[in-house]
Amino acid sequence: MKVYFAADHAGFLLKNALMEHVRTLGYDVEDSGAFALDPDDDYPDFVTPLAKRVSEDPEARGVIIGGSGQGEAMAANRIVGVRAAVFYGPMQVTAALDIEGGHSEDGYDAIRLPRRHNDANVLSLGARFMSGDHADEAVRIFLETPFSDAPRHARRLAKF
Repeated sequence: MKVYFAADHAGFLLKNALMEHVRTLGYDVEDSGAFALDPDDDYPDFVTPLAKRVSEDPEARGVIIGGSGQGEAMAANRIVGVRAAVFYGPMQVTAALDIEGGHSEDGYDAIRLPRRHNDANVLSLGARFMSGDHADEAVRIFLETPFSDAPRHARRLAKF
């Protein structure tokens, strides 16, 4: 699977570390920028080309990193075929309705559920809200979690 990465200045260092981590997991990695740390850069310049590449390849995934990840996800989701989900780090789970037997206690369901239910193909990370270890785990889970392909989820995606 091809995994594209993009980040602005706020996510630049984390992007580079994550790319190395994902290579060690055996994935084909491509850097979509930023290619240098520039505090005046603009995330759409890197996120939009990444989103276009992901939309053209149903097997590809993208990881975008910014300060919050929100603007990056908004830019990516403007491209038809992209389904970007934002993740800030593991969340404490106090109660959950476990309909499909997929609930976990590790705090990463905010990644698993967009993959299983929405076939999210881009993960947007808020670099200012998570550690490198949490980002490593988030990306691993994002890449390893399959879409459920349950009829109700496929039906909903078809309405996009």
